Amino acid sequence: MDKKEENREDEEQVVNPWEVSSSAGKIDYDKLIDKFGCQRLDHSLVHRVQRLTGRPPHVFLRRGVFFAHRDFNEILDAYERGDKFYLYTGRGPSSEALHLGHLIPFMFTKYLQDAFKVPLVIQLTDDEKCMWKNLSVEESQRLARENAKDIIACGFDITKTFIFSDFDYVGGAFYKNMVRVSKCVTYNKVVGIFGFTGEDHIGKVSFPPVQAVPSFPSSFPHLFKGKDNPRCLIPCAIDQDPYFRMTRDVAPRIGYHKPALIESSFFPALQGENGKMSASDPNSAIYVTDSGKVIKNKINKYAFSGGRESVELHRKLGANLEVDIPVKYLSFFLEDDAELEHIKKEYGVGHMLTGEVKQRLTQVLTEIVERHQTARAAVTDEMVDAFMAVRPLPNMFN
Repeated sequence: MDKKEENREDEEQVVNPWEVSSSAGKIDYDKLIDKFGCQRLDHSLVHRVQRLTGRPPHVFLRRGVFFAHRDFNEILDAYERGDKFYLYTGRGPSSEALHLGHLIPFMFTKYLQDAFKVPLVIQLTDDEKCMWKNLSVEESQRLARENAKDIIACGFDITKTFIFSDFDYVGGAFYKNMVRVSKCVTYNKVVGIFGFTGEDHIGKVSFPPVQAVPSFPSSFPHLFKGKDNPRCLIPCAIDQDPYFRMTRDVAPRIGYHKPALIESSFFPALQGENGKMSASDPNSAIYVTDSGKVIKNKINKYAFSGGRESVELHRKLGANLEVDIPVKYLSFFLEDDAELEHIKKEYGVGHMLTGEVKQRLTQVLTEIVERHQTARAAVTDEMVDAFMAVRPLPNMFN
């Protein structure tokens, strides 16, 4: 492939922490793996997780939602030797409510915490959203606390989980690590990784170390002091990879392990698989605040169908499962593998109609959202304070 073709392919597909788009209509994840230099998560690693934890693999692992990794095999090697690791994930609080795409890394991280019995740090980048979304400091902090309630509602173990917002926590050992990282990354390097331009303010250019250093246990002396420098595993969507490519490049130069990553594909918009759901378009997403009626209406009205133009044609040709959003959503959230395969087979040959598939999806998503709403209603401000309190976690590796 010549340079011109390579550049044209790059222009067709944009994936970074702030933009996900593809002029080809959908993200080509194989190209993304090649471009980013990560590895495909194969079945042998999924089976190994099951063997080491004694638990069935999460649906997101079984069905390849989490599809790429960096050094996940080394985390499993360490775990098998009896060495410790911790989890790190996060959320940029730019909106009042989360949509289902936002929940995916937290649902999966909850599974990892329970399966491996390890501690977790969750970063709320209220400073980042203040700079990128033109929010006030105070509004960013308020949204961070609101989003923390949704995160806590996912069921994390308070004895193993520390949630922090950058505005509240950055300083001390954390800030020292930020300075160490900053000294190792040139301006040209950060522009090459993130695509900053001369129009971007210096806050954006200086932010990447803030997201990098939770990868290092010494950023949390109240948790990990004297704990033999545990490794870090980061579950996240693949658009966050640029931050951690930078982090992995710097880590050995300042005496730390490279963080490992396990990375997910994007949960597509209702209108089609051309990127990820958008918080700016309420009809592109199912929100955790939506009522059953709203969910049903959004799925029936906006979920892009691979069904045919007429019932007669559909019975003859079957649905195009490659573009059908209800089937893709069921692949994320319908637990029963046998039922999913039955739906795909029957719908694919035209025995099932679009309305039947959308009806089943409405049931599945309504159940998930209503369960989340019940859990979130039970989260008090005192619980948020408890999760965000700077404190030791004495039983975090038990």
